[in-house]
Amino acid sequence: MLFNRKLMIALFSLFVISLVGTVGYHFIEGWDLGTSLYATVITLSTVGYGDLYPQTAEGRVFTMFLILFGVGTMFYTVVLMTETMVEGRLRILLGRGKLEKIIGKMQNHYIICGCGRIGHLICRELAAEKVDFVVIDNVPEVIQSIQEEGFAYYKGDATSDRTLLDAGIKKAKGIVCVLPSDAMNLYVILTAKELNPGIFILSRSEEEESEHRLLRAGADRVMSPYTLGGMRMAMAILRPAMLDFIEITTRRQSLELRMEEISICEGSPIVGKSIGESEIRQQYGLIIVAVKKDSGKMIFNPLANYIIEKGDMVIALGEEKNVNEFSKVCLL
Repeated sequence: MLFNRKLMIALFSLFVISLVGTVGYHFIEGWDLGTSLYATVITLSTVGYGDLYPQTAEGRVFTMFLILFGVGTMFYTVVLMTETMVEGRLRILLGRGKLEKIIGKMQNHYIICGCGRIGHLICRELAAEKVDFVVIDNVPEVIQSIQEEGFAYYKGDATSDRTLLDAGIKKAKGIVCVLPSDAMNLYVILTAKELNPGIFILSRSEEEESEHRLLRAGADRVMSPYTLGGMRMAMAILRPAMLDFIEITTRRQSLELRMEEISICEGSPIVGKSIGESEIRQQYGLIIVAVKKDSGKMIFNPLANYIIEKGDMVIALGEEKNVNEFSKVCLL
Protein backbone atom coordinates (compact mmCIF):
# COMPACT_ATOMS: atom_id res chain seq x y z
CA MET A 1 0.00 0.00 0.00
CA LEU A 2 2.86 2.39 0.92
CA PHE A 3 4.71 1.39 -2.26
CA ASN A 4 1.67 2.17 -4.43
CA ARG A 5 1.27 5.52 -2.68
CA LYS A 6 4.88 6.42 -3.51
CA LEU A 7 4.30 5.53 -7.15
CA MET A 8 1.17 7.69 -7.31
CA ILE A 9 3.04 10.65 -5.79
CA ALA A 10 5.92 10.17 -8.25
CA LEU A 11 3.55 10.02 -11.24
CA PHE A 12 1.72 13.14 -10.04
CA SER A 13 5.02 15.00 -9.56
CA LEU A 14 6.13 14.00 -13.06
CA PHE A 15 2.81 15.21 -14.47
CA VAL A 16 3.17 18.57 -12.70
CA ILE A 17 6.75 19.04 -13.91
CA SER A 18 5.74 18.13 -17.48
CA LEU A 19 2.87 20.60 -17.30
CA VAL A 20 5.15 23.36 -15.95
CA GLY A 21 7.71 22.62 -18.66
CA THR A 22 5.14 22.73 -21.46
CA VAL A 23 3.57 25.97 -20.25
CA GLY A 24 7.00 27.51 -19.55
CA TYR A 25 8.37 26.85 -23.02
CA HIS A 26 5.11 28.03 -24.55
CA PHE A 27 5.34 31.48 -22.91
CA ILE A 28 9.14 31.91 -22.78
CA GLU A 29 10.08 30.63 -26.24
CA GLY A 30 6.75 31.25 -27.92
CA TRP A 31 6.41 27.66 -29.16
CA ASP A 32 3.01 26.06 -29.67
CA LEU A 33 1.82 23.62 -26.99
CA GLY A 34 2.69 20.51 -29.04
CA THR A 35 6.26 21.69 -29.62
CA SER A 36 6.57 22.76 -25.99
CA LEU A 37 5.47 19.32 -24.78
CA TYR A 38 7.93 17.66 -27.16
CA ALA A 39 10.77 19.84 -25.84
CA THR A 40 9.81 19.02 -22.26
CA VAL A 41 9.76 15.26 -22.88
CA ILE A 42 13.15 15.13 -24.65
CA THR A 43 14.62 17.30 -21.89
CA LEU A 44 13.32 15.13 -19.05
CA SER A 45 14.35 11.92 -20.81
CA THR A 46 17.83 13.39 -21.55
CA VAL A 47 17.50 12.33 -25.18
CA GLY A 48 18.32 15.76 -26.66
CA TYR A 49 18.04 15.22 -30.42
CA GLY A 50 19.45 18.68 -31.09
CA ASP A 51 16.63 19.67 -33.43
CA LEU A 52 15.03 21.89 -30.80
CA TYR A 53 16.65 23.98 -28.07
CA PRO A 54 15.97 27.27 -26.24
CA GLN A 55 16.89 30.44 -28.18
CA THR A 56 16.63 32.90 -25.28
CA ALA A 57 18.66 33.31 -22.09
CA GLU A 58 15.46 32.91 -20.05
CA GLY A 59 14.70 29.66 -21.88
CA ARG A 60 18.14 28.26 -21.11
CA VAL A 61 17.84 29.12 -17.40
CA PHE A 62 14.36 27.56 -17.36
CA THR A 63 15.78 24.40 -19.04
CA MET A 64 18.50 24.09 -16.38
CA PHE A 65 15.95 24.21 -13.59
CA LEU A 66 13.74 21.74 -15.51
CA ILE A 67 16.67 19.32 -15.80
CA LEU A 68 17.63 19.68 -12.13
CA PHE A 69 14.14 19.04 -10.81
CA GLY A 70 12.67 16.93 -13.58
CA VAL A 71 15.25 14.36 -14.68
CA GLY A 72 15.58 12.86 -11.21
CA THR A 73 11.79 12.67 -10.87
CA MET A 74 11.58 10.99 -14.28
CA PHE A 75 14.10 8.26 -13.44
CA TYR A 76 12.66 7.75 -9.95
CA THR A 77 9.20 7.22 -11.46
CA VAL A 78 10.51 4.77 -14.06
CA VAL A 79 12.32 2.77 -11.36
CA LEU A 80 9.19 2.61 -9.19
CA MET A 81 7.07 1.49 -12.15
CA THR A 82 9.58 -1.25 -13.01
CA GLU A 83 9.70 -2.44 -9.40
CA THR A 84 5.91 -2.50 -9.25
CA MET A 85 5.61 -4.67 -12.36
CA VAL A 86 8.42 -7.04 -11.34
CA GLU A 87 7.21 -7.31 -7.73
CA GLY A 88 3.63 -7.92 -8.85
CA ARG A 89 4.72 -10.67 -11.23
CA LEU A 90 6.88 -12.29 -8.55
CA ARG A 91 4.01 -12.13 -6.07
CA ILE A 92 1.74 -13.91 -8.55
CA LEU A 93 4.33 -16.61 -9.28
CA LEU A 94 5.19 -17.19 -5.61
CA GLY A 95 1.52 -17.21 -4.63
CA ARG A 96 0.71 -19.69 -7.38
CA GLY A 97 3.54 -21.97 -6.29
CA LYS A 98 2.38 -21.87 -2.67
CA LEU A 99 -1.20 -22.72 -3.70
CA GLU A 100 -0.02 -25.64 -5.84
CA LYS A 101 1.87 -27.05 -2.82
CA ILE A 102 -1.21 -26.69 -0.61
CA ILE A 103 -3.47 -28.39 -3.17
CA GLY A 104 -0.88 -31.13 -3.77
CA LYS A 105 -0.89 -32.06 -0.07
CA MET A 106 -4.68 -32.31 0.18
CA GLN A 107 -6.38 -35.68 0.68
CA ASN A 108 -10.12 -36.40 0.84
CA HIS A 109 -10.90 -32.76 0.12
CA TYR A 110 -13.79 -31.21 -1.78
CA ILE A 111 -13.65 -29.36 -5.09
CA ILE A 112 -16.08 -26.46 -5.52
CA CYS A 113 -16.69 -25.72 -9.21
CA GLY A 114 -17.89 -22.14 -9.46
CA CYS A 115 -17.84 -19.51 -6.74
CA GLY A 116 -20.95 -17.44 -7.32
CA ARG A 117 -23.32 -16.58 -4.49
CA ILE A 118 -24.17 -20.20 -3.69
CA GLY A 119 -20.60 -21.41 -4.15
CA HIS A 120 -19.33 -18.66 -1.87
CA LEU A 121 -21.75 -19.66 0.90
CA ILE A 122 -20.67 -23.30 0.58
CA CYS A 123 -17.01 -22.27 0.85
CA ARG A 124 -17.65 -20.22 3.98
CA GLU A 125 -19.46 -23.10 5.68
CA LEU A 126 -16.71 -25.58 4.79
CA ALA A 127 -14.03 -23.15 5.99
CA ALA A 128 -15.90 -22.65 9.28
CA GLU A 129 -15.97 -26.41 9.79
CA LYS A 130 -12.25 -26.63 8.85
CA VAL A 131 -12.93 -28.93 5.90
CA ASP A 132 -10.28 -28.91 3.15
CA PHE A 133 -11.52 -27.68 -0.23
CA VAL A 134 -10.35 -26.12 -3.49
CA VAL A 135 -12.33 -23.57 -5.48
CA ILE A 136 -12.20 -23.60 -9.29
CA ASP A 137 -13.11 -20.39 -11.11
CA ASN A 138 -11.67 -18.17 -13.83
CA VAL A 139 -13.53 -14.85 -13.37
CA PRO A 140 -11.01 -12.15 -12.23
CA GLU A 141 -13.47 -10.48 -9.82
CA VAL A 142 -14.33 -13.84 -8.25
CA ILE A 143 -10.65 -14.80 -7.93
CA GLN A 144 -9.96 -11.52 -6.13
CA SER A 145 -12.83 -12.20 -3.72
CA ILE A 146 -11.52 -15.74 -3.11
CA GLN A 147 -8.05 -14.38 -2.38
CA GLU A 148 -9.47 -11.92 0.13
CA GLU A 149 -11.29 -14.77 1.90
CA GLY A 150 -8.07 -16.83 1.97
CA PHE A 151 -9.55 -19.89 0.23
CA ALA A 152 -7.36 -22.31 -1.73
CA TYR A 153 -8.22 -21.94 -5.39
CA TYR A 154 -7.26 -22.98 -8.90
CA LYS A 155 -7.77 -20.48 -11.70
CA GLY A 156 -9.13 -22.32 -14.70
CA ASP A 157 -12.10 -23.84 -16.52
CA ALA A 158 -13.85 -26.44 -14.36
CA THR A 159 -15.00 -28.34 -17.47
CA SER A 160 -11.38 -29.04 -18.42
CA ASP A 161 -9.80 -32.39 -17.53
CA ARG A 162 -6.46 -30.70 -16.84
CA THR A 163 -8.03 -28.26 -14.38
CA LEU A 164 -9.80 -30.99 -12.42
CA LEU A 165 -6.62 -33.08 -12.28
CA ASP A 166 -4.59 -30.11 -11.04
CA ALA A 167 -7.26 -29.50 -8.38
CA GLY A 168 -6.62 -33.03 -7.10
CA ILE A 169 -9.75 -34.84 -8.26
CA LYS A 170 -7.98 -38.21 -8.08
CA LYS A 171 -7.60 -37.76 -4.30
CA ALA A 172 -10.78 -35.75 -3.66
CA LYS A 173 -13.66 -36.98 -1.52
CA GLY A 174 -16.33 -35.00 -3.33
CA ILE A 175 -17.03 -32.36 -5.93
CA VAL A 176 -19.72 -29.65 -5.84
CA CYS A 177 -20.98 -28.38 -9.21
CA VAL A 178 -22.46 -24.89 -8.88
CA LEU A 179 -21.60 -23.50 -12.32
CA PRO A 180 -23.97 -21.03 -14.03
CA SER A 181 -25.65 -23.54 -16.37
CA ASP A 182 -26.93 -27.11 -16.11
CA ALA A 183 -25.02 -28.01 -19.28
CA MET A 184 -21.71 -27.01 -17.68
CA ASN A 185 -22.54 -28.91 -14.50
CA LEU A 186 -23.47 -31.96 -16.58
CA TYR A 187 -20.12 -31.84 -18.38
CA VAL A 188 -18.22 -31.59 -15.07
CA ILE A 189 -20.16 -34.56 -13.66
CA LEU A 190 -19.30 -36.75 -16.65
CA THR A 191 -15.64 -35.73 -16.52
CA ALA A 192 -15.40 -36.17 -12.74
CA LYS A 193 -16.89 -39.68 -12.86
CA GLU A 194 -14.45 -40.63 -15.60
CA LEU A 195 -11.44 -39.37 -13.64
CA ASN A 196 -12.58 -40.65 -10.23
CA PRO A 197 -15.49 -43.14 -10.40
CA GLY A 198 -15.90 -43.26 -6.61
CA ILE A 199 -16.15 -39.55 -5.97
CA PHE A 200 -19.26 -38.06 -4.35
CA ILE A 201 -20.93 -35.48 -6.62
CA LEU A 202 -23.35 -32.79 -5.50
CA SER A 203 -24.82 -30.64 -8.25
CA ARG A 204 -27.06 -27.63 -8.50
CA SER A 205 -29.86 -27.62 -11.08
CA GLU A 206 -31.43 -24.56 -12.66
CA GLU A 207 -34.25 -26.28 -14.53
CA GLU A 208 -36.59 -28.87 -13.00
CA GLU A 209 -36.25 -31.24 -15.97
CA SER A 210 -32.44 -31.15 -15.66
CA GLU A 211 -32.46 -32.94 -12.31
CA HIS A 212 -33.00 -36.40 -13.83
CA ARG A 213 -30.31 -35.81 -16.47
CA LEU A 214 -27.77 -34.79 -13.85
CA LEU A 215 -28.58 -37.85 -11.74
CA ARG A 216 -28.30 -40.16 -14.74
CA ALA A 217 -24.96 -38.58 -15.60
CA GLY A 218 -23.59 -39.65 -12.22
CA ALA A 219 -24.50 -37.02 -9.63
CA ASP A 220 -25.19 -38.51 -6.19
CA ARG A 221 -27.45 -35.64 -5.21
CA VAL A 222 -29.02 -32.76 -7.12
CA MET A 223 -30.49 -29.66 -5.50
CA SER A 224 -32.42 -26.73 -6.89
CA PRO A 225 -31.97 -23.53 -4.86
CA TYR A 226 -35.24 -22.22 -6.27
CA THR A 227 -37.20 -25.29 -5.15
CA LEU A 228 -35.61 -25.29 -1.70
CA GLY A 229 -36.14 -21.55 -1.32
CA GLY A 230 -39.78 -21.80 -2.39
CA MET A 231 -40.48 -24.64 0.03
CA ARG A 232 -38.86 -22.72 2.87
CA MET A 233 -40.88 -19.60 2.16
CA ALA A 234 -44.08 -21.64 2.02
CA MET A 235 -43.16 -23.22 5.36
CA ALA A 236 -42.68 -19.73 6.82
CA ILE A 237 -46.35 -19.10 6.02
CA LEU A 238 -47.87 -22.49 6.81
CA ARG A 239 -45.63 -23.81 9.62
CA PRO A 240 -43.58 -20.91 11.05
CA ALA A 241 -42.79 -22.67 14.36
CA MET A 242 -41.42 -25.69 12.49
CA LEU A 243 -39.24 -23.43 10.35
CA ASP A 244 -37.92 -21.68 13.46
CA PHE A 245 -36.99 -25.08 14.91
CA ILE A 246 -35.18 -26.13 11.73
CA GLU A 247 -33.25 -22.86 11.57
CA ILE A 248 -32.23 -23.07 15.22
CA THR A 249 -30.98 -26.65 14.90
CA THR A 250 -29.19 -26.25 11.56
CA ARG A 251 -27.69 -22.77 11.90
CA ARG A 252 -24.00 -23.11 12.70
CA GLN A 253 -23.97 -20.02 14.94
CA SER A 254 -26.76 -21.39 17.15
CA LEU A 255 -25.71 -21.85 20.78
CA GLU A 256 -28.99 -23.43 21.86
CA LEU A 257 -29.38 -26.61 19.84
CA ARG A 258 -27.37 -28.38 17.19
CA MET A 259 -28.44 -31.19 14.89
CA GLU A 260 -25.49 -33.23 13.67
CA GLU A 261 -24.90 -36.49 11.83
CA ILE A 262 -22.31 -38.73 13.46
CA SER A 263 -20.84 -41.88 11.94
CA ILE A 264 -20.38 -44.86 14.27
CA CYS A 265 -16.91 -46.37 13.83
CA GLU A 266 -15.98 -50.00 14.41
CA GLY A 267 -14.05 -49.42 17.63
CA SER A 268 -16.74 -47.32 19.31
CA PRO A 269 -17.84 -48.68 22.73
CA ILE A 270 -21.52 -48.19 21.86
CA VAL A 271 -21.43 -50.63 18.91
CA GLY A 272 -23.65 -53.62 19.71
CA LYS A 273 -25.54 -51.76 22.44
CA SER A 274 -29.10 -50.53 22.28
CA ILE A 275 -29.84 -46.83 22.44
CA GLY A 276 -31.17 -47.35 25.95
CA GLU A 277 -28.08 -49.29 27.11
CA SER A 278 -25.69 -46.70 25.67
CA GLU A 279 -27.39 -44.05 27.88
CA ILE A 280 -27.01 -41.38 25.21
CA ARG A 281 -29.89 -39.37 26.66
CA GLN A 282 -28.72 -39.67 30.27
CA GLN A 283 -24.99 -38.99 29.71
CA TYR A 284 -25.08 -36.49 26.86
CA GLY A 285 -28.61 -35.09 26.93
CA LEU A 286 -29.06 -35.92 23.24
CA ILE A 287 -32.12 -36.99 21.28
CA ILE A 288 -31.54 -39.52 18.49
CA VAL A 289 -33.75 -38.17 15.73
CA ALA A 290 -32.92 -40.81 13.11
CA VAL A 291 -30.42 -43.45 12.06
CA LYS A 292 -29.28 -43.96 8.49
CA LYS A 293 -28.07 -47.45 7.65
CA ASP A 294 -25.24 -48.33 5.22
CA SER A 295 -27.92 -49.53 2.82
CA GLY A 296 -29.43 -46.06 2.72
CA LYS A 297 -32.49 -47.01 4.77
CA MET A 298 -33.54 -44.29 7.22
CA ILE A 299 -35.00 -45.19 10.62
CA PHE A 300 -36.84 -42.25 12.14
CA ASN A 301 -37.23 -41.84 15.90
CA PRO A 302 -35.60 -45.22 16.72
CA LEU A 303 -36.84 -47.03 19.83
CA ALA A 304 -34.73 -47.49 22.96
CA ASN A 305 -34.16 -51.18 22.05
CA TYR A 306 -32.60 -50.34 18.67
CA ILE A 307 -29.13 -51.94 18.42
CA ILE A 308 -26.44 -49.56 17.21
CA GLU A 309 -24.27 -51.09 14.47
CA LYS A 310 -20.96 -50.23 12.91
CA GLY A 311 -21.42 -47.82 9.98
CA ASP A 312 -24.69 -46.36 11.28
CA MET A 313 -25.09 -42.63 10.68
CA VAL A 314 -26.75 -41.27 13.83
CA ILE A 315 -28.56 -37.94 13.60
CA ALA A 316 -28.42 -36.43 17.08
CA LEU A 317 -30.04 -33.29 18.49
CA GLY A 318 -28.74 -31.41 21.51
CA GLU A 319 -26.39 -28.72 22.78
CA GLU A 320 -23.24 -28.29 20.72
CA LYS A 321 -20.82 -29.22 23.50
CA ASN A 322 -22.75 -32.44 24.18
CA VAL A 323 -22.85 -33.29 20.48
CA ASN A 324 -19.07 -32.82 20.31
CA GLU A 325 -18.52 -35.07 23.35
CA PHE A 326 -20.72 -37.79 21.87
CA SER A 327 -18.83 -37.52 18.55
CA LYS A 328 -15.57 -38.38 20.32
CA VAL A 329 -17.12 -41.59 21.69
CA CYS A 330 -18.45 -42.59 18.27
CA LEU A 331 -15.08 -42.09 16.56
CA LEU A 332 -13.02 -44.17 19.03
